[in-house]
Amino acid sequence: MSRIGKKPIEIKEGVQMKIEDNLLTIKGPKGELTQIIHPRVKVEEKDGQLLVTVIDPEKKSDKALWGLFGSLVNNMVIGVTEGYSKKLEVNGVGYKVALQGDKLVLNVGFSHPVEYIIPKDLKVEVEKNEITISGLDKQRVGEVSAQIRKIKKPEPYKGKGIKYSDEIIIKKVGKTAAKGE
Repeated sequence: MSRIGKKPIEIKEGVQMKIEDNLLTIKGPKGELTQIIHPRVKVEEKDGQLLVTVIDPEKKSDKALWGLFGSLVNNMVIGVTEGYSKKLEVNGVGYKVALQGDKLVLNVGFSHPVEYIIPKDLKVEVEKNEITISGLDKQRVGEVSAQIRKIKKPEPYKGKGIKYSDEIIIKKVGKTAAKGE
């Protein structure tokens, strides 16, 4: 049995759910999200809660689908009510970030500024050396923040680069350590 899949998902106030031909649509105060539901998974509403079930709970592949779709549906409900956000920090001397229309312009030590086009479904805010990416879809927020971080990953000697705000960079000792012998 899937522990995540078995948990009922609370439908908060102002959230509407609709299922048509394996397509789940959830509307909330912040927006609307859709998800294609696997044919072996059923999502139904009972007493203000969403219940996710599978055809054969003893089959290993169905157990995996049960937990997966339990998480996906829960993330959709949270996304349309509260939304998701990730923060990135830009560390380095002379490193700058600016927002120009629908582009994020990054000066991160290259000979040219790097431009990243922001997807229309996400909102990006820049304050000094901190980038905040927010949106309804947890997967999209994580994917875009990973793409921005990939432009200049933090290096282990000085910690320069783009990192998540809660990420800890373990710094390495430089070449001076070998001279002590």
